[in-house]
Amino acid sequence: MEEKNRKKIRKTGRKPKNDPAVNRYSINLNAEDNAKFLALFDQSEMKVIAHFITACIFQKTVKTVKIDMDAIDYHEKLTRFFSQFRSIGTNYNQIVKILYRNFSEKKAGTYLFKLEKETIELVKVTKEVIRLTQEFEANYLKKE
Repeated sequence: MEEKNRKKIRKTGRKPKNDPAVNRYSINLNAEDNAKFLALFDQSEMKVIAHFITACIFQKTVKTVKIDMDAIDYHEKLTRFFSQFRSIGTNYNQIVKILYRNFSEKKAGTYLFKLEKETIELVKVTKEVIRLTQEFEANYLKKE
């Protein structure tokens, strides 16, 4: 009976590859180079380091994604600023109506003069924000 069991060929396990990778190479990196290598590997979003290395060696395209958190933060704050700016415009209209409804024309004119001064300051701040945004886009959001 043992001879019968020996003659049976079992077909379990992984099928052998047609062209197995049997050649191996080794490199040593110092701490700084290793940190750069790992950063590039993380940016590539590849799952296997060996695939990343072969892609680099044979100059295959390696996908890297760089997310600039400063640009995202700046965009969020700029969005909040402009929503506040719109609400100021709405409040401005309401204040003018209330002033003319509740005060004499002379007193309302005095308050409107003060409001106009503050509006001029707001315009200056807005122009500065626009200038800084254009400068930020030119320096940090260059599209290649």
